[in-house]
Amino acid sequence: MTPSSHPGASGTLTAFAGFERLARGDRQEVFAQLRQYTGGAPLLIFDDTSGALVDLDLREPAPEPTAAEAPRSVGRPKLGVVAREVTLLPRHWDWLGRQPGGASVALRRLVEEARRIHHGRDTVREAREAAYRFMTAMAGSLEGFEEAARALFAGDRPRFAALVAAWPQDVAEYLQGLAAVSWSNENDPT
Repeated sequence: MTPSSHPGASGTLTAFAGFERLARGDRQEVFAQLRQYTGGAPLLIFDDTSGALVDLDLREPAPEPTAAEAPRSVGRPKLGVVAREVTLLPRHWDWLGRQPGGASVALRRLVEEARRIHHGRDTVREAREAAYRFMTAMAGSLEGFEEAARALFAGDRPRFAALVAAWPQDVAEYLQGLAAVSWSNENDPT
């Protein structure tokens, strides 16, 4: 693992044995690397985008990526359109019904506009939540955890960096990588 390889690349995983980073790559690469692991420390595998723990059963043959087939439903499945339930007040349905193209077109337009307007804020929130998920699993018992979590969500980068610097190197580096996006987008108005 080189210092230049950092979390955040879509579709990649990182595996830790205790506080030591063992593997990083796509699901198949990590599976292959971990199959050779003979140490006794428990393995924890994280999604590099969400910071969430990933369940990877090393007893089974290498997992094949599969596209989950959704049950046939209303909508336009070939276009990726899936029907779901939305609960609104009658006045909301009335307004949507009066919009050009109808309710579906109006809702899609509103969602896209909100995504565009709040992109920067959403990116910061998602990066901080990913960092916190990882922190909780890997560093919840380390000294300064609560203060580091407060600094993360307060956007206090220098304090956060100072607190996690005392943690095991692989954990601190990975955590800094997860949080990096939140610092660079913090002042982005889009």
